[in-house]
Amino acid sequence: MRQVILNCPIDNLSMTETTEVVSEAISDRRQLHHVVVNAAKIVNMQRDHELNEAVRACDIINADGQSVIWASRLLRKPLKERVAGVDLMQRLVELSYRNNYKIYFFGAKEEVVQAVVDKYCNQYSKEIIAGYRNGYFKQEEEKEIANSIANSGANILFVAISSPKKEIFLNKNKHILSSVNFIMGVGGSFDVVAGKVKRAPLWMQKIGLEWLYRLLQEPTRLWKRYLVTNSWFIWLVIKEKLRMIISRN
Repeated sequence: MRQVILNCPIDNLSMTETTEVVSEAISDRRQLHHVVVNAAKIVNMQRDHELNEAVRACDIINADGQSVIWASRLLRKPLKERVAGVDLMQRLVELSYRNNYKIYFFGAKEEVVQAVVDKYCNQYSKEIIAGYRNGYFKQEEEKEIANSIANSGANILFVAISSPKKEIFLNKNKHILSSVNFIMGVGGSFDVVAGKVKRAPLWMQKIGLEWLYRLLQEPTRLWKRYLVTNSWFIWLVIKEKLRMIISRN
């Protein structure tokens, strides 16, 4: 069942339920297009039509940010739990190892994506790797890249490119990628796996302060995303709550 939070549809699925849906799709050789949303992405969807369209076109939409979970409860449309993209990716890598699936890793800098592939080869097996490529390309190379991924034999594609570029790339090219059973944008997850960026301690994740931990690591790149868009997200939630109260009276 989907809930609609600030005009963004979100599937009310736990991490376990999401993993099961993905596993079934891969087993059945169906394509499943996945996306996660956080406060910043929901804010940007309000003014970016192409991003909004790309997110809405997905088969599964999970809430990545804890702030989205809190907003769902405040707006009386409670979601079960946060499904962080990096955690789901890790689960699906393990699933691939157990089921002999192959993964294509696309995105980040060359040294980062290489480090991710090396880590998973050592941790699991090189047999799970269908291929990999860094995330730097010209627009005219898009179709060639999509065809290369489609021909790699991959069951799963992880795209670690910044938003909204990754959402738009997947939405525009998923017909070319029809042979890939699961496609997912994972943002900065490759940086985490490669050890370039550290995740917040679990207690900070649980109380919704993972954004602050990341901001302290990359203030120049992330200050606008977290301070400006998070403030706008809070305003949108307050405005929607007030609308609900007024409509009841």
